[in-house]
Amino acid sequence: MTSYSDPSRPAGADPAALADTPDEALRRSLGVARRRFLSTCTAVAAGAVAAPVLGAAPALAHGRDHGHGHGHDHGRGQVLVPPHKRGIILYTVRDATARDPLASDLPSGFREVFEQLARHGYRQVEFAGYNQHANAPGGASLESVRGARLLRSWLDEYGLRAQGNHGFIPSSWPLTAEDKDTFKKHLEIANILGLDHMGTGGDPTGSSYRADWDVAADKWNALGEIARREGIKLYTHNHDSAYGFLLDRGPLDDQGRPTRSSGIRKLEYFLKVTDPRLVWLEMDIFWAHVAQYKFHTYTAPDGSTRRNVFDPAGLVTRYNKRYPLFHAKDGVVDTTNGMGWDMVPFGTGDIDYTTFFSRVGLSNYRNPMVEDDNSPSATDPAQSLREAKISYDNMAALRRRRR
Repeated sequence: MTSYSDPSRPAGADPAALADTPDEALRRSLGVARRRFLSTCTAVAAGAVAAPVLGAAPALAHGRDHGHGHGHDHGRGQVLVPPHKRGIILYTVRDATARDPLASDLPSGFREVFEQLARHGYRQVEFAGYNQHANAPGGASLESVRGARLLRSWLDEYGLRAQGNHGFIPSSWPLTAEDKDTFKKHLEIANILGLDHMGTGGDPTGSSYRADWDVAADKWNALGEIARREGIKLYTHNHDSAYGFLLDRGPLDDQGRPTRSSGIRKLEYFLKVTDPRLVWLEMDIFWAHVAQYKFHTYTAPDGSTRRNVFDPAGLVTRYNKRYPLFHAKDGVVDTTNGMGWDMVPFGTGDIDYTTFFSRVGLSNYRNPMVEDDNSPSATDPAQSLREAKISYDNMAALRRRRR
């Protein structure tokens, strides 16, 4: 398997090297807010992850940010997410796009949802498929050239930019002719919509074994080449398991598979063996923090237990422009659910987004998409769009800390 060097990675980049002291290096590497560091670093130094890394939630904004600049806001400090980069994945408001417009006065279907999101202040959306309620304009499915043209007209009408889609990735490998044709159809749709990126909501493979990640890398390199010929960057999206440790060392089990690890994480290995010109990534920051909580030790080749606490922002800075997209999903600490975090609207949780966005930089390159899997409510039909507004205001309120 070929290993690729990443031309977008800064030579010798080490986030901890930016710190002033050893304690500051630890705090930065873990994304811990300064005001909560003293109560956290003792447990970390003792060698036990009993709780997720904590961070300060940004203050709630009181209104929409009307600025249209690309980084500053009239003396209030540097804006961490410029107005033109504030986005949302439509999965967060999937109940609204699926709502019957004949049965509700609330925004329903893509066109009305686009209008409402634009009123909230959003300037970007990421699709999660192209289906809506059958009674909405355009009908149930807009997964076609005609449907894409209609969607594009509504995006343009409300000043929105489509920046990605969690859509079709062929299941076959080697590719069947049918899968290849379907993939090309989705690339055509992506170009009509004006997408720079097209991707998927799943990991490249659910396996922990290096051989399976090698196969996944071959497949994604091939798909990425097809996408590049159409002017699209192909990306994969992570959940927590992709940041677990690769099983790539012996002894072997009864099926001949390795049972121990060299200490490299699965998605880190994928980054090394995929071509940086062809394969891109979208980090779901919530699930990366879940991985930080869950996967902090591994069994080394000699059978010893080794410790390695995952640093989500550090991985992004090491691979730099290979992370053009994020899911900006927040969480509150919960050490009783096996994940370490409970999902909440952006800016109302404990993940330190001020530190995260400050560390990863490139604010005019990266595209953070608000996501909350739990926003749709069976009892409160207005909840998802209301929480989308809360999330937008909190993202707009993020400012770089003054030193």
